[in-house]
Formats: sequence, C-alpha cells, structure tokens
Amino acid sequence: MGSTGVAWAKATPDEVAKLGNTLTCTGGEKAGTASGVPEFTGKWLGTPAGIKYESHAGQHPVDPYASEKPVFVISAENLSKYAERLTDGQKAMFAKYPKTFRIPVYTGHRDFRYPDFVCASAKKNAENATMNADGLGVSNAVKGAMPFPLPKNGLELVFNNLLPFRSSTELTLRDSANVLPDGSIVWGRAENRSMSLLNQPDVAGQPLTGAMAQGMNITKLPEREKGGVSVSLEPVDFGKDKRLGWSYDPGTRRVRQIPEYGFDQPMAGTGGKMTIDSDRLFNGSPERYNWKMVGKREIYVPANAYKVHGKGVKYADLIKPNHANPDFLRYELRRVWVLEASLKEGYRHLFSKRVLFLDEDTGQALVSDYYDGRGQLWQHAFINHYYAFDANAWHAGTSFYHDLNSGGYLAYNLFQERELGPVLNKNDMTPAMFTPQAARTVGN
Repeated sequence: MGSTGVAWAKATPDEVAKLGNTLTCTGGEKAGTASGVPEFTGKWLGTPAGIKYESHAGQHPVDPYASEKPVFVISAENLSKYAERLTDGQKAMFAKYPKTFRIPVYTGHRDFRYPDFVCASAKKNAENATMNADGLGVSNAVKGAMPFPLPKNGLELVFNNLLPFRSSTELTLRDSANVLPDGSIVWGRAENRSMSLLNQPDVAGQPLTGAMAQGMNITKLPEREKGGVSVSLEPVDFGKDKRLGWSYDPGTRRVRQIPEYGFDQPMAGTGGKMTIDSDRLFNGSPERYNWKMVGKREIYVPANAYKVHGKGVKYADLIKPNHANPDFLRYELRRVWVLEASLKEGYRHLFSKRVLFLDEDTGQALVSDYYDGRGQLWQHAFINHYYAFDANAWHAGTSFYHDLNSGGYLAYNLFQERELGPVLNKNDMTPAMFTPQAARTVGN
C-alpha cells in the first residue's frame, strides 16, 4: 500500500496464541537447535541469584558467565568450516586481517526475560498493531514492547529495531576511539543523557503516540569541540513529525536548530566512520530505503557481552590496530532476522545498501554490513549487547565500526575506564531537561 508497495497483514489468532508458548512473549522461537542455538529458558528477571549488583548506580556490568571459555575460535585458517554462519562483513574482516582477526564462540545462553508488563504489551501489539500506509509509522500499537512480535515484512522489522523495550533513562560518560589505519588513536568523550518516553512501567499499555525519545550530548573531547551541546527529539511517527535537533556552540553561545537532523550526516567526533543514522546500526526515518525481510538465519553474533564491559578492562588492552582484541569479545550462535535495505531511486545516502541482523528475542540489530554507492562492501559494524540487570532489558554497549577500505575503525560508547558505567532506569529525567533552553543552560 502507499509508497512502500507492501501489503500489511496482521497476525492471526493462532499465531498470537504461540506467544509465551512455543514462542517467547516477544516472538522468538523458544526451542534451540542441534547446531548450537540455545534454548530460551528465561530463568532470570533482573539480577541473577548469587551476583552482587547495585541497581541504578552506574555499576559496571557483572558477568554471570565469567567462568566460561570459548568452545572454539573461528580464524582465517578454519573459516571455510563456519562460513555459512557468518555475514559478508565478518568474512571480509578475516580476509583483511587474516593473522589477527578471530571470532571466539561460546556456549549460548538465553537465560534472561522481560517483565510481565512487556509481555502484556507485546501481546496487544501482536493482536492490533499495523504499519501506516506510508510505511513511516505504526497504528494501534501500545507502549512498553516492540510493535511487531510476529513480523511480516521488512518495515515491521525496522520498527522493532526502532522501538524495542530498553532502558527508560540512561546517563553515560562515554569515550570513543577513532583508530586510524596506522594504529594511532584520536580520542573523543561525551556525556550522553537519554530518556525513552515509551518504556517506563507506568506508561506500558498506553497508545504509542507522540515522541519516542529525547537526548542530550555534551562534548568533553576533543579539546577543540569541548563544550558543544546538542539535544534531540525523536518522533514515533516519521510521517507526521520530523526528528528535531538543536546545537549549542560555545564560541557564539548560541543555540541553533539543525536544519535536517539524521540520515547520513556524519556523527560528531567519529572521524566520518559513523553517520547519525548508523548509531544502533540504524535509527531514524526509514523513508530513503526499500526494506526487505530476507528471512531468518543462524549467525555467530555478539551476545551476553559482559566481559568487554568489565570494570577492569583497560583501553590499551582492548583497542588494538585494525580491530579490537578478540580476547574480550563473546560470540554465540543465534537465530537472527536478516533485513536488507536498498536505496530508493531518487534518494541520496552514503550507503546504497545496508544488511542488518536483528536478534529474534529483542528485535534489536546486533550486526550490520554497509555498502557504498557502487554496491561494494564498505563497512562492518557490530554492537556488544548485554542484559542490564537494572533495566530488565538488553542494553547496547560498546560498538565497533570498521572501514574495510582504509583499515581504520571506530570504537564507540566505551565506558570501561570511566568511574561509572551506564546509569540506567534511575528515572530522574524530565522532558524539560532536553529543550534548546536546557542546552544553552548546560553549555553556559
């Protein structure tokens, strides 16, 4: 229908009845596979028994699987044995860095679950939610869970990634390392504040309308950009509303609205290795692409990534030339939705194609491969997610964006050496903290 060329079909009652039975309450297949996809147990909600963790205080993640070792390690030498379960970008990393790049594969676990109110919202959405005719928003959905637990097409997968259940508030002082091809590093640092307007328990089940999230970014490094402040407002429906952004310039002490915020504008402080819409691998309006649900595959993806975020991890040990030290990474075999985006005729973007791999349990993108204007593979990126005990949800931690042409990469959202990790779900933020006036106040 509309400009998307997709016919929308709601889930049937028989399909909805599978949620919480053969499927998780958010639509993942509960059963494991003989090849190594773990069975969903959902045995833990919040902090597992025996782990000491202070919620909402910025304690670094604690690894419930700390005693485990890799079952095997994929290398350039044994690549052919595992190639069918790797993305094109992962295989390109082995081709570019055959001596050093490795993928350590661990026993898989799907031990954490969402709160009951998330399951209730997910069921309502499965019964009622539909894509709008223009493909830019969702109707008849409620807050508190992804809109399409039983996705039927590419755009529904897009909105699951845009609107997952995640932390309601987040405060993180995060570093970034722009690693140049010669191994030298340009460091950045910013204080990031964000507030979801969809995921507090008291709004669960309410109609999905208005704004999705508000954010503030305060630049600390590099020195020449120190003091810059940006705020943003993210809509739920991109057909009705645009995402809005304002920036405070410490030189002029003025706040100005950013004319068009998002898409392939470069993310500040990343050396051009990230576009604004590649944060979380894809965000913002889907309007410039045709979106295709390719289907499900079993892929080795980062999962239960606690080790890389530990308090004792030093940047000098983690951030190496060409790519991060694989000893800190954890991959598991998972079923993922494969989502392919092709640039629409008449539209402009640095990426002519993007292929995203979305976790079946959370709807969130874990890995993405990006292609340039000639259709050649250009970037490979991945996010190290972990289940945050204080949010009862999966959290997007440190991510890596690799330029397969130059050999440089960006390590983004680092907090390992900071005194505090992400402060999640403290719920001490209000919409008034994210206005243009607030940006001016913080900047001054």
